[in-house]
Amino acid sequence: MKIGVLKETKQGEQRVALSPDVIKQLIKKEFSVTVEKDAGIGSNFSDEEYKTAGAEIGNAQEVFDADILLKVNLFTKEEVAQMKDGSACMSIMYAYNHPEILDGLNKKSITSFSMDAVPRISRAQKMDCLSSQANLAGYKSVILGANYLEKIFPLMMTASGTITPAKVLIFGAGVAGLQAIATAKRLGAVVEVSDVRPETKEQVESLGGRFLTVEGVEGVKVEGGYASEVSEEFLQKQKELIQSKIKDSDLVITTALVMGKKSPILVTEEMVKSMKKGAVIVDMAVESGGNCEISEKDKIVKKHGVTIIGESNLPSLLSTNASQLYATNIATLLLHLASKEGLTLDREEEITKGVLITYQGQVVHEFTNKILNK
Repeated sequence: MKIGVLKETKQGEQRVALSPDVIKQLIKKEFSVTVEKDAGIGSNFSDEEYKTAGAEIGNAQEVFDADILLKVNLFTKEEVAQMKDGSACMSIMYAYNHPEILDGLNKKSITSFSMDAVPRISRAQKMDCLSSQANLAGYKSVILGANYLEKIFPLMMTASGTITPAKVLIFGAGVAGLQAIATAKRLGAVVEVSDVRPETKEQVESLGGRFLTVEGVEGVKVEGGYASEVSEEFLQKQKELIQSKIKDSDLVITTALVMGKKSPILVTEEMVKSMKKGAVIVDMAVESGGNCEISEKDKIVKKHGVTIIGESNLPSLLSTNASQLYATNIATLLLHLASKEGLTLDREEEITKGVLITYQGQVVHEFTNKILNK
């Protein structure tokens, strides 16, 4: 089976789908791999390293000759047009947001797999790229926030006086939020955390954070580890709780996502106005609409004396590690779905059923169909 690794075309993207180390493992399993020239440059992987690992280096046309194409980001219309009829592809698709790409794949009977749709079950943990990338993003969000904050994080007692620790407020205690808590605590900050899922309280406290409890949490529905439905009443109560907290915060990090929907607004412009001058907000949900009402995608802006960071691709800022982890995720999934002879799909098996989006000219993914047919 021929695997093709394309160079990422999304602006600012530095990651690559496979690292040289992971390619070595695939070669041992008797797959053949062709990597587009300079595909790994942004992650500090040279073409020579790929060759040493056993891969071929080719131009885009040679890569499109593969049986299965791998990328980090969604394939473009132009890339779909160049794929072989009846071939396969795998990337982070968020397929329900891109019906036009699905149409293109179906017209060419391309079998597609979406990395963001890996079920959150224990035996699929090694395939879970959302967790691996969010973990790095949570770390980077704190480092980035600390860089723009004109204060230090830890308590410091000096002959010249005592510096009190920075106060960090984090929205969301998923993978990214938990790593942000751990990183901020390591740097010496006082950390408070708000999450719609009460079961995260124990995890937050185990990392040294203080969990902010919202009354009326019973109405929150959780699906696949994400909040799938949050009532307006709950969001209002949450806003009231954090209104007083945000005024004293030096750094605010927001990570709240709702699967298949726009991110909820958690930090209003009025809240930003109430914050201390020189405070910083890192809006990690900016890609899906943002948790801060006035954040701007891929921009760092100063409004009402507060620096608001809207970096939409934090893992790309740690591209070497991000690519290493993603490569393990995607290769593990590929080995689950294929042998050296080709794809071996059991469509009733939980992981296969979870990641298979298009097959034999149709969208077969249940959740994607549910969103598209609303």
